[in-house]
Amino acid sequence: MSIYWLASNRHGGTLAAAGAIFALGLAAGVAMRSAPALPGAAVADPAPAAARDSAVAVPAQASGTPTRLGYPAEVLRVIDGDTFEARVRVWPGVDINTKVRLRNIDAPELHARCADELTKAQAARTALQTMLSAGGVTISQVGIDKYGGRVDALVATRDAADVSAALLNGGYARSYDGGKRAGWC
Repeated sequence: MSIYWLASNRHGGTLAAAGAIFALGLAAGVAMRSAPALPGAAVADPAPAAARDSAVAVPAQASGTPTRLGYPAEVLRVIDGDTFEARVRVWPGVDINTKVRLRNIDAPELHARCADELTKAQAARTALQTMLSAGGVTISQVGIDKYGGRVDALVATRDAADVSAALLNGGYARSYDGGKRAGWC
């Protein structure tokens, strides 16, 4: 299938051609990021060597542009102990608003089934608000959440390299692998 075929009015017009070009560009960008560098080629990397070798996000550059390992995020509101809404800088000058669910954890729900769960849910939300208020929030390893309407990501702040791990260590959440969730009552 050629771009010229897509661009014909009979088969979807210019909009379809633009979509196909965008998809090809996206695929090429992914392929280029995952392909090994040519021997002897110099590769500029904004992240320090120690950050490149770690598995967690690094803070955004001072300019607020995405780094190789993380996207800067402005927290708009904390929804519960494992989800918040943020404005994420995905490209210089391009921001998106999305809900971000912390990867690998499950916090108690505010729509609780018992008083004990509600108390734990409020404490988890307060703990997440406190951690995110440290600033320097970045998200990395972004994926689609299984419930839709939000993304699943690793989150870091100026004070916590892994917010999910910090909530686990504080007793505000449980480890979660995407399966059936256990109750909190």
